[in-house]
Amino acid sequence: MARGRAEAAQASAVPQQRAEPRPVHQPLRDDDPRHIDRYRLTGRLGEGGMGTVYLGRSPGERLVAVKVVRTELAADPTFRRRFGREIEAARRVGGFHTASVVAADPDGEPPWLVTEYIPGPSLHDVLRRHGALPAKTVQTLAIGVAEGLEGIHACGIVHRDLKPSNIIVSDTGPRVIDFGIARALDGTSITRTNFVIGTQGFLAPEQLTGAPVTFATDVYAFGMVLCHAAGAMPLADGESLASVLAMLPSHLSELVTRCLDHDPTRRPTPTEVVAQLSGRGSSSGDWLPPPVRTMVDVHNASTV
Repeated sequence: MARGRAEAAQASAVPQQRAEPRPVHQPLRDDDPRHIDRYRLTGRLGEGGMGTVYLGRSPGERLVAVKVVRTELAADPTFRRRFGREIEAARRVGGFHTASVVAADPDGEPPWLVTEYIPGPSLHDVLRRHGALPAKTVQTLAIGVAEGLEGIHACGIVHRDLKPSNIIVSDTGPRVIDFGIARALDGTSITRTNFVIGTQGFLAPEQLTGAPVTFATDVYAFGMVLCHAAGAMPLADGESLASVLAMLPSHLSELVTRCLDHDPTRRPTPTEVVAQLSGRGSSSGDWLPPPVRTMVDVHNASTV
């Protein structure tokens, strides 16, 4: 069964026909703001539970992503306090595999956050369009995301919502976005009743049981991200996760198994992940398969 799924996943990575790439951002709507503070907004990048994300430009014409908080969240004092604390923590995060915080105003009307704009599709969009990624790409993805988590955790931040839509596939490798900001939602009047911060399918067992959320929580989500990237998820009817981990290269299968351990203390740290994977070396050439490289090139071209 695992071999059959593996062959099907590899085939799905190179479909015979592809739809034309859709625009990487949408035009502003009539009721959208045109400026947030000094940043000029030029298009819509997306919309989520916390608010709307816009493409913008700084006074010096640098591209930025501007997240504007939803009105109902902005009305909650608890959210604003948490949002401010998480922004200050996120400002400390650096490194090659994250998006830097540029500016923010948790006391604004509405509150907003500006980060570096990373041209590239989300991993979610890549997998939705092209299916499972080849082993070489999954290997580079794993190291890059682990390095991103390493830097985030070094600043005392737990991402809490690591998933393919929060990973950008860029020219410079995978980049982790929205780190730690999800915690601002925790405990607000809007989310206090029967609400779990995170995304179904990537939640660690401790997030579902109410046990403490730690750095190991992100490692569980990291393991699930690799399963999706390699085509092992979502599961078909009657399949267990253990039965499809063989779709991953053996060293990644062993690693993912450890990441998905129900006991957080037995999961590896991001530093251990990097040490285990980087010693295996990498082949020369582009880390991305041609169809995904095209997606990245489209994002770069659209912002020139």
